[in-house]
Parts: sequence; C-alpha cells; structure tokens
Amino acid sequence: MNIVLQYPTWFVLICVAVGLLYALGLYYKDNRFGEQTRTLNWILGVLRFLSVTIICLLLLDPVMRATVTERRAPIVVLAQDNSESIAQSMDSVQRKDYQAKMKALEQKLAEKYDLKVYSFGQDVRNELEFGFSDKVTNISQFIEEMYDMYSGQNLGTVIMATDGVYNQGNNPIYSGAKLNVPIFSIALGDTIPKKDLVLKKVYNNQIAYLGDKFTIQVDVSAINCTGATQLSVRKGARSLHSSTINIDNNDFFTTVELTLDADVPGVQRYTVALSPVAGEVTSANNAKDIYIDILDARQKILLLAESPHPDIAALRRTIESNKNYEVEIAYADKLKESVAKYDFVVLHQLPSKRNPITNVLNTIKTQKLPHWYIVGALTDLGAYNQAQSLVTINGRINQTNDVTAVLNTKFNSFTLNEKLGENIFKFPPVTTPFGDFKARADGQVLLTQKIGSVTTDYPLLVLGEERGIKSGVMAGEGIWKWRIFNYMQYQNFDLFDELVGKVIQYLSTKEDKRRFRAFASSNLYTENDQIVIDAELYNDNYERVNEPDAFVEITNEKGEKFPFTFNRNSSAYTLNAGLFPEGIYRFEARTTYNGEQLKIGGQFTVQSIQLEVFETTADHRLLNLLSSKNDGAVVYPANLESLFEMIDAKGVAKPLLYDSVKTRSLIHLKWIFFLIMGLLSMEWFLRRYFGAY
Repeated sequence: MNIVLQYPTWFVLICVAVGLLYALGLYYKDNRFGEQTRTLNWILGVLRFLSVTIICLLLLDPVMRATVTERRAPIVVLAQDNSESIAQSMDSVQRKDYQAKMKALEQKLAEKYDLKVYSFGQDVRNELEFGFSDKVTNISQFIEEMYDMYSGQNLGTVIMATDGVYNQGNNPIYSGAKLNVPIFSIALGDTIPKKDLVLKKVYNNQIAYLGDKFTIQVDVSAINCTGATQLSVRKGARSLHSSTINIDNNDFFTTVELTLDADVPGVQRYTVALSPVAGEVTSANNAKDIYIDILDARQKILLLAESPHPDIAALRRTIESNKNYEVEIAYADKLKESVAKYDFVVLHQLPSKRNPITNVLNTIKTQKLPHWYIVGALTDLGAYNQAQSLVTINGRINQTNDVTAVLNTKFNSFTLNEKLGENIFKFPPVTTPFGDFKARADGQVLLTQKIGSVTTDYPLLVLGEERGIKSGVMAGEGIWKWRIFNYMQYQNFDLFDELVGKVIQYLSTKEDKRRFRAFASSNLYTENDQIVIDAELYNDNYERVNEPDAFVEITNEKGEKFPFTFNRNSSAYTLNAGLFPEGIYRFEARTTYNGEQLKIGGQFTVQSIQLEVFETTADHRLLNLLSSKNDGAVVYPANLESLFEMIDAKGVAKPLLYDSVKTRSLIHLKWIFFLIMGLLSMEWFLRRYFGAY
C-alpha cells in the first residue's frame, strides 16, 4: 500500500512550512500563560503545527493505493439432458440410482469448483432436472449458450450427461470447438439397436385448397424386423388409405407417396400409422398425426352478359386458370338465381335496352358486391350512367370508335409486369362508344385510349370504389382479341391473364370492416408453443380503441371451455393463454362497446411433437468424437464416481489469482477527521486550562 499525491511531491514542504509558520507565529513569543514554562508553548505549537499541516496535506488530495489479490475457483459446468429419449433407457430403479449419483457428483464438484448446473432439451435452464419431459433435444444450443456466458472467464470444463441424440440445431461437433475447454460426456442410453418399426417422417404441406388433391410422403424404417406391416391413413373414424409394406432386411427403409382428397374445409387431422410387429421395443413411434388447413378460398364469380360474346369465353378461360376462382356464365334474360350468392359479378354490355337488370343492380348495391362493367355496343349508356358514376360516357347512338390501349404510368394500386406495359399498345384495338368519357376524380385510371395516332386522356379501364363497393369499368369490348394476340406473339396467355387476373383480384378483395376482430397468431401451433390471441376494437370513426374489457373463451374438442380476459396492449388487446395439449380448438372473443355486444370467433390447432420417440438408439459415437476433439473423455453412469478424479487429474480446471488495484482518497478516512479534531480539541483544552482564553 502506498500514498499518491495529485500534486508534485515538493508541495509537501509547503504544507509543512505553512504549519510551522502558523505554529511559530502563534506561540513563539506568546507570554499570555504567565508563569507557565516555555514547555507549554512548545506543546501547543506542536499541536497547532500538526493539525494545520495535516489539513494542508489533505488539500493536496492524497490517494491511498493498495493492490488486492483475489483467488477465484475455476468454473465447472454440469448439465443434464432432460429430453424424453433419456427416460426410454431407464426404469424407475435405474433412474433413482442415477439421480443419486448425479447429486453426489454435484456436491463433490461444488466443494472445489465454482459449479454451474444446467438442464437442456428444447431450451436451457439453470438447474439440474430429472423429469426427462422435453420434447426435443438441441445440444448445440446448450454449447453455444455456454460459450456466450463463459467465454473470457475461467471456464475449466463442461460435463454433459446425454445420449448423443439431437433433433434440433446444428451438429454439436462444430459448436463444441468454440468452447476451447475439455468436454466430458456422461453417456446415457443404449447403443444396441432394438427391434423397432418407426414411422420416421411424414412430409406434407400445411395448406391445401378445397376440392384439390394433395400429396404426403411417408418415410418408414425398420430395425431387426422382418415380415409385413400395414400402412394406413385415417381421418377420424374414416379410413382413407391402406397398403402393405413388406420388410425384407434388418436395416429397412422405404418412402411411400400417398395422394389424398381435400374434401372438407378447415384444419383437418390425419393419422398416419403402421401396424405393430411382434416384439418391437415400442409402438409409440408407429403413428403420427398431421394437420392440414383445407382452405375454401375459392370465390364464386358470375359472368353476366347481355348475349353470347367472345369476350365471355376469353374471360372464363383466364378466370378458371386460377384455382381460387369458380366461374359461372349466365345471360340476363335467363338469370334465375340472385346474384347475392356470388362474390364478384362481371356485367358484360349491361344494363341494356332489352335487359335493364334493375333487380341485379339493386342487389349489388344492397349486398355491396364488387363488380366490373364491360361496356359494348348493346350497353344502354343512359341506364349505365345512372347505375354508376366511376366513368361517365356521353356517346352517340350506334356510333363507335376503335381504340388501342395505353398504360397509365401513374397507376399505383397494384403492379404489372413490365413486359405488359411495353407491349399493350401493340394489342389489337377494342370497340368503344363514340363520345365523351370522363372518369371520376378519385378513380384509378389503369388504361387510356389512343384513337388512331392520337393519344387521349379518355379512360379505357378504370378501377375505384363507390359507397364502399369496389367497382371497375372497361369502356370497350373486344378484349378476346388481346388474348389471341398474346398467344400469337409469345405462345402463351401470360400477359392477358395477368392483366385480367390482377383487375379481378383487386376488385374482389374485400376489406375487413368488422369493428371487433380477434385472431390467433398462428393457425397451427406445436405443443411447446405459447397460444397468443390478439384482438382489435374500432370506434365509429374506425379508430382503434381498447377502453372496454374484452374476453375470450377457448373450447377443445371435448367441449371443455377455458375462459380468459384480454390484456390491454397499447391501443389493442392481447392474450398469452400458455400451452395447450394436442387438438383442435375454437375460440370466441367478445366485448361490449357503447351498449352493443360484439363477438368474433376463430380456430387454431395444436400438434404434438414426437421427435424424441423416433430415435431409440443412443449415439455414443458422437459423444466420443465430441469429447476426444475437445480433450475430454466419455464415462458411463456406472463409473460416475471417477469423473471428479479425471477432471482433477486433467489439471486444466485451475484457480486463478486476480490482482486488482483499489484506490481511496485519504480525505474520506474518518480516523483522520477524528485525529484533527483531537489535536485541535487538545490545544483548546490546554489553552483554557491554563487561562489564556
């Protein structure tokens, strides 16, 4: 320990000089003590000299600096694989014995080292767990977390108790190299392949469309099994497929592709199973449930025409090329059903003199059906102008123009292929009424008219919205010629199909105008996922609010109900309902706003994680490779007591001495304060006692 000044050392002489001069000036010729000897003056002078000198020295801000040596024990990490595959290799007696040995090892290591204990599987936890309930094993995640937490510290060694089977994350061999410390492996499980038939993997899309067929791929493996097994696919109690698989060797693997029908909308559960064979170690890995969301996303589109026309055939072929659309053709004078059953209506040359379609137009307005007018020679322009205001046409009776299309580069409601913009002016002309065309100010003009060599601002194709209903106007007929021209130029219909498809998609997409909405963060969860449901409430101005309480009730397949209350989050609602077991669930959210009760429903599915049951053979080769590459060793549970001595003999887990310099200003030492007070108090007492003042 030493003392360091913040000023040059010779300043100490000044402090001594100040103290000396002060004492001499005060007591050298002081005769006020009368008959007292000069010794009292010397004593008082020394007291004043010391107190003043110490005070002056403190003004130099002296610092006391000391070096402290600290001994820190090395860090040793002891981790337990808590996945389901570990439990398959132990009975209850073996598990109890193993747990006792691990606890004894933990206690012994803690006496000498800075012991850190963890469990890992689907995630990493700061405690030793022996429940063996994790659904997945991610060894590399554990190693990488140890690197993040202890790199740069005195990490002596890492001990992992695992069977070497991992089904998530990277290969642990690559992650282990980052630690740069010995890794000791406690090898659990059995490496002897047991007789087992395994439904290894089922590959499937999570989404299919109603009415389509979809394919699933089934991987089947068998170890030490011979004979035959029955592969079946069921949906509830209904059998969808059954076939025989002949197992002809002891290390068998095959892939089977099956095609199924998407015949019911919603999330459907399919069970793929193998019939068990005699003597197999477990049948838990013989079956797997898969969930496929069958979407009824097809929109019904009505092509309503005044009379037969080539445009109708061209539109139908384009619309039918999209499997999400279902198209029907009807003629105005033979229409028997209400257009309310359709999602989108194309009005070709309607309304006309012969068919004013008043009822159809009224239904479109009341049901808010998106629609598309295609104006032709038979269109009654007066009735047409009264029915809509998106594009007004003041034309002359029985007079027409042939016009070509020009793409409006300022259109921004959706994007089109650049190739279409470069070629549309080459498309054959369409026939429009002869007259004046005027688009409403808020209409989105996609195409304008070029009459002969004159490019006009007359609209040809306009999209917009009227009274909350999306609508479009094609102010000319003859687009069938565009489709034929497209094929003659490029031997496909891609440009025409994109133009018509984008128009129909834009017009038919419905905006969600519901004032209360609730939706799960995913349609398909695994049993390890937290179920999160969000909700939104809108006032009359469509501003998001969350003033009233909102509730949700989740119902499982058995009809059991689980009520929850939403939490408010900013201006919306959210709920973390936690974990749910495998199954299909429905939920209903509700709230009351301004006296009106609002409800909305939804659905989600939870699927099980079966990864751990599909690998019943321990992989000790991986553990040997991991430990040998990292200067460690592999031990078995029977020799667990020897692990402490092995680590001690390795000699890498050594304590470190850390030197740290601690500084403290002397002015903060209380004893110096009391020393100064003592000196001054003694001086004062002597002066008073001997009668000076």
